[in-house]
Amino acid sequence: MKKIYSILTLAGFLGMSLLSARAQFGGGGGMGHGAQVSGVTAKLFGKDSVFTANVQMETSGASGSQAMSVPGKLTFDRGKARFETDLTQMKGGGIPADAVTQMKAMGMDKMVIVSRPDKKLTYMVYPSLKSHLETPAAGDTLSEFKMETTDLGNETLDGHACVKQKAVVTDAEGKKHEATVWKAADLKDLPIKIIQNEQNTLITMTLKNVSLSKPEASLFEVPAESAKYENIMALMQGAMQKQLGGLPGGAAGAASLAPPPAPGKPQK
Repeated sequence: MKKIYSILTLAGFLGMSLLSARAQFGGGGGMGHGAQVSGVTAKLFGKDSVFTANVQMETSGASGSQAMSVPGKLTFDRGKARFETDLTQMKGGGIPADAVTQMKAMGMDKMVIVSRPDKKLTYMVYPSLKSHLETPAAGDTLSEFKMETTDLGNETLDGHACVKQKAVVTDAEGKKHEATVWKAADLKDLPIKIIQNEQNTLITMTLKNVSLSKPEASLFEVPAESAKYENIMALMQGAMQKQLGGLPGGAAGAASLAPPPAPGKPQK
């Protein structure tokens, strides 16, 4: 049971780590602004950008941490964003192979992060568990961010003719964020690669198979059947009870093996 609890803790940690990486990449005023593709990154994409793409996020260089690669799917609609990933496809970060296997068995491998700056909220959804967390996030408008660009030349990236630029985005708090972007001319100048250095971490986002069609509005909402949990520990306990519910004693047996309860109960 100690091993199962360790796996749950790791799954929650990975989820929060991914949120942190995204916060560093696009959280406007840094970590304090929560995890969302708005602020800096949305400014780089452009206020009217609408697209869906496969995305590869890579982080490296943070002190004491290992390089990590995270594939996923990014859907964006004028600031609102949805990032879908399968944690079993993550590479690096010192993740034990058996932990990944257990995460999949417990339904915590698939994760969706929905950023809603219009509601000042971020949702972290585990579809297999029909559960989610809701956290406050920045609601800064793109007009509060200022950007200056300098052309660095022309390059072809993944078959797309691109203008390479240095971009400096100043957030609502006056902090400057530097990035190198490759804007694809045939995709309405959408950046298909962004490299940014935030908090001593080099973060690279690469887009492939881009579609400029407008996504369905429902993609930016939490599924109606998803149970809301107030914190990650409460959600992990719910996952543990579902995993151990088939053991002798059912839910009662699972509850007796669970770690001490965290504050908060799931809400429909």
